[in-house]
Amino acid sequence: MQPTAVPSNDGSDIALLPGQVSGVFTTARPTFGAAVDDFLNRRPVYEQPLEFPHNIHVGKEIACEVCHEGVDKGPKAGIPGLRTCMICHEAIATDRPRIQQITAMRDKGLDLAWQRVYGFSNDDHVRFNHAPHIRNKVECATCHGNVGEQTIAQRNVEHTMGFCVNCHNERKASIDCLTCHF
Repeated sequence: MQPTAVPSNDGSDIALLPGQVSGVFTTARPTFGAAVDDFLNRRPVYEQPLEFPHNIHVGKEIACEVCHEGVDKGPKAGIPGLRTCMICHEAIATDRPRIQQITAMRDKGLDLAWQRVYGFSNDDHVRFNHAPHIRNKVECATCHGNVGEQTIAQRNVEHTMGFCVNCHNERKASIDCLTCHF
């Protein structure tokens, strides 16, 4: 089967196999429903265990990597658990209801069940590593938007291939397929 080149919305050509009527349903989307959700830009609303005031922490100029430990060393930005929160909040703002709530959770041996809002599944065939982005001084907001305006973590930026390739082109970073795909 020979693919046919068909122009896409951005002017580039996409390859369609015989009988394939849309570039939306590809192996990058494991089901037709996932392709429809992607095409219609429908995203899940994440239920977080409690509000988190990013704005307070950003306003105090606390760097993202203080709480998101390991972001500069490996592929994933750690999602802070209560242990991380209590490093500061054992002594800071202990009179605030939210801090009292997390202190009580810690005292009961519980942790925060944060929902990860960014990331790639194995079906995406994408390998992403935060560390080189941090080393190259890519601001967190480039990929995560202005989280300082959020109290509930939600996805602000869609990490499409075009989004990433545009940024790589602007920064003269590699756009070789194997840089990101496996």
